[in-house]
Amino acid sequence: MLSPRAVVALVVSLALRADFVGAAASSIVSSSASAPVGSPSVSPAFVRDAASHVNLFIGTTNGGHTFPGANVPHGMVKVGMDTDSPGNHAGYDANPIFNATGFSQLHDDGTGGAVPLSLFKLWPFASCGVGNTFEECQTSINGRKVPRKVLANGSPDDTAEPGYFASNLSTGIRVELTSTRRAALHRYTFPAGTKLPRIVVDISNDGQMSSTDPVMDLDPETARVTGGAHFEASFGPGRYRAFTCVDFKGDGYDLGPPTEFGAWLGDFPVKQTVTITQLYTSFTDQLGALLTFSPNGNDTTSILARVGVSFISSEQACANAEEDMPDFGFDRVRSASRAQWNELLGRVQVDTTDVDPEIVDLFYSSIYRTHISPADYTGENPHWNSTEPYYDSFYCNWDTYRTLYSFMALHDPATFARIVRGMLNIQQHEGWLPECRGATAKHYIQGGSNGDPIVAEFFVKFHEHAKELNVSSEALYQALLADAELQPPNWDLQGRQANIWKKLGYIPSDVWERSGTNSKQVSRTLEYAFDDFTISQVAKVLGRSADAEKYAQRSENFANVWNPNVTFPGRSDITGFMQPRFANGIFNFTDPRHCSVHDPLQATCFLNAQNHDGFYEGSPIVYSQYVPHDTAKLVSLQGGREKFVSRLNFIFDQGYFDSTDEPSQQIPFMYHYANRPGLSTQRSRQVIAEFYNTSVNGLPGNDDSGAMGSYVAFYLAGLYPLPATRQFLLSSPYFREISFRNPVLRTTTTIRANGFCGNPRNGTGGHVFVKSVKINGKPWKSNCFIDWDAFIKGSLIELQLTDDIRVSCGARADALPPSLSTGGYD
Repeated sequence: MLSPRAVVALVVSLALRADFVGAAASSIVSSSASAPVGSPSVSPAFVRDAASHVNLFIGTTNGGHTFPGANVPHGMVKVGMDTDSPGNHAGYDANPIFNATGFSQLHDDGTGGAVPLSLFKLWPFASCGVGNTFEECQTSINGRKVPRKVLANGSPDDTAEPGYFASNLSTGIRVELTSTRRAALHRYTFPAGTKLPRIVVDISNDGQMSSTDPVMDLDPETARVTGGAHFEASFGPGRYRAFTCVDFKGDGYDLGPPTEFGAWLGDFPVKQTVTITQLYTSFTDQLGALLTFSPNGNDTTSILARVGVSFISSEQACANAEEDMPDFGFDRVRSASRAQWNELLGRVQVDTTDVDPEIVDLFYSSIYRTHISPADYTGENPHWNSTEPYYDSFYCNWDTYRTLYSFMALHDPATFARIVRGMLNIQQHEGWLPECRGATAKHYIQGGSNGDPIVAEFFVKFHEHAKELNVSSEALYQALLADAELQPPNWDLQGRQANIWKKLGYIPSDVWERSGTNSKQVSRTLEYAFDDFTISQVAKVLGRSADAEKYAQRSENFANVWNPNVTFPGRSDITGFMQPRFANGIFNFTDPRHCSVHDPLQATCFLNAQNHDGFYEGSPIVYSQYVPHDTAKLVSLQGGREKFVSRLNFIFDQGYFDSTDEPSQQIPFMYHYANRPGLSTQRSRQVIAEFYNTSVNGLPGNDDSGAMGSYVAFYLAGLYPLPATRQFLLSSPYFREISFRNPVLRTTTTIRANGFCGNPRNGTGGHVFVKSVKINGKPWKSNCFIDWDAFIKGSLIELQLTDDIRVSCGARADALPPSLSTGGYD
């Protein structure tokens, strides 16, 4: 297999950039029906058709693992191409050296771990072997795979838009895909003269080749194929069962019954068989069905395949497909999907005047990826019956809690409420809020009980609307208390290591308990502290003052792992770091460079029970900046504002800022707390310029279920959130004007940047620094943050921009962003 570096080098050499993706899109879209146009906005300078600004191919190489296939917002079904790339976590890879292997119905977006889902692949044959016989068809995943057609510029002949994906294979077959929430619709157009069009239904091959206990039945009269199997979870110890139901129809002609049919094992299809029990199978064989159909004698042969999926049964998979798309109407389904996306994306409007079109596309593409996961599996919960929504693909909360749900709060709180209801229902049946979950199976927790800041974010911002959104305040609070107080049987899968956290106020390095691994002790301490802060904010809203005080005090436990006596190697002026600590109170030691690009030992901080260094996916120098609820105290611990700014500069200038991972996300905005918001603006813009663009390798790492998408969207909007508070940190947007329409609040809030002169391409300098702020015509107290009240009321927020980077937060004592130790959340 090629190494990631080799893949990147090849991608660059082939010029796999946004321009070739655009060329590919043009070459395919021009041959298809024109896309529907959204409703016009107020001004021609604003975005009329937001979906047209979504580039689904961003991050489809170089480890972004983004999903470019067809789905509706938060749909269970995500139908797309699978390739034989080593980085095919979302199935697809834009590098044309990788072959297409099938078109499967379920994927996740931007994940790490093992390849998730990629279930129930379909595959078309225009011919098989020398004699074009049924028995010659190479049905296995390696036997059938072929290259895609490659355009003159070296790019694969693939295209995508919200709700639609298409590819032209080297065999001359054109593949088109669209979907509803629970079903996929494929259209296979065969080359002229195809005499025996055939389609493979692959029951067994998921992304990990992990299937066991497969079942399959084929109806020789209707060509319906049903089946399912057990599959391995992507990032946890469990397995899950999934099912499918596939029906076929001629597009523009009567398809009739299959002229040939049979089950297949490996590369051996057996004619006239209708179930895999008629084959000699073993434990993990590749299995499925193969069908031959009559061609369209009067025109081009196009065959539609409708695929339902379910985590309950094949019968339910069939019902899902029949209910979602009874008429096989490909263009209708495609248009309906795009309309859903346009309405959702269009709630956020920007003035595109003097803005590079790539920035507009990057912005809407980032919002788009914010709405792929979690997935709405309502009605597909195999564990218990409930009338509540059921969401899955929380992969993982540690990635998404920082920015994804806060962005959703700005324009889609109704979906946010359904997700919270689903999380609460899981807690009521399993004891703790879900943390990391995929395909109905529990996955390993990366940080703390990070479901807490998600549900707390909803309640702090929407408690006045909780009843109308069917969210129980009592159930929500009890779920938070369960996470905070009750230790689960396995804290690697749910909840926290609560007992010793409550006893010591930190997670020690030298305590082994049967109910979880002894790892990530420092980073879990920091996460638990923030989790407790978010609980304190919910308690405060509910009027539970004693609990509010209790959890606010527990949130200050981050200081228990602060060792003021550790100095950065070679820099005597940088002292004090978060460090591991023994149960007796004595500090252990981890090099502040550990797990960074400058680590002398080149260590990694991923899931490994042998790792007792204390940190997960981040270095001590990065985690020593993670106290989002009390950064004022962190400034004090690090020696005051001047030294705090110096440390931040060191992190950036020496390459310790890690754009690929979530613990670094808030660092560019941390200059706000030292009264240097101009530096925050410049650093955040430099991050965008250096690491994010609209090319296929336009992400520096995994998209992480939309975590990177929402992060970029916030930066481009000139905002950064702190979950479970009523504040957003403020910078300047990349647009003259941006507005958020909130259907639940029934308001639109507009941020207008007066003096906007465009965006510096490298992020440095420019007329982009916030000098003053007005809200609804009145001077606002701070240039560094705005309150949620502005969004509740529907406000005009006016920023006066300057080119002076020395701007401050303002003259008032309360101009700095809130921190717990300064009474900021009272």
